[in-house]
Amino acid sequence: MLTPRDIENKEFQKKMVFNGYDADEVEDFLEEILRDYEILYKENIELKDKANSLNDGISHYKSMEDTLQNTLMVAQNAAEDLKNNAKKEAENIIGNANNKAQEILSEINNKLTAKQIEYDELVKQVEVYKAKTEALLISQLELLKEQSKD
Repeated sequence: MLTPRDIENKEFQKKMVFNGYDADEVEDFLEEILRDYEILYKENIELKDKANSLNDGISHYKSMEDTLQNTLMVAQNAAEDLKNNAKKEAENIIGNANNKAQEILSEINNKLTAKQIEYDELVKQVEVYKAKTEALLISQLELLKEQSKD
């Protein structure tokens, strides 16, 4: 691609030809082309710089997007792990509570059985006491009857 300096430094050979172009007119036209070309050339460089800058910005934002995607995935995995751990812990707590409740229930049943046995034993003792007392009273009554006969 020609640079503005290439156009500016271009020299043409001068020949003496009839019906040739006016050298001043050609020079003026080349200067006009040079000015326009210089403007376009500078704009082209600026646009390329701007495009590169925008591409760098896009790359930066793509990198940020990737980082955010990775962070989001890590956060989702962490949340899922936390949820699973909480669920397992809750299941453990419920299991432990059920086991403790079974132990307490078993202990209560054992105590209840022991109290029932103790109660039954006391009932038997009361029955034995009643029987002994009744036998004693009967024997005392018999003794009184015999004494009153004498």
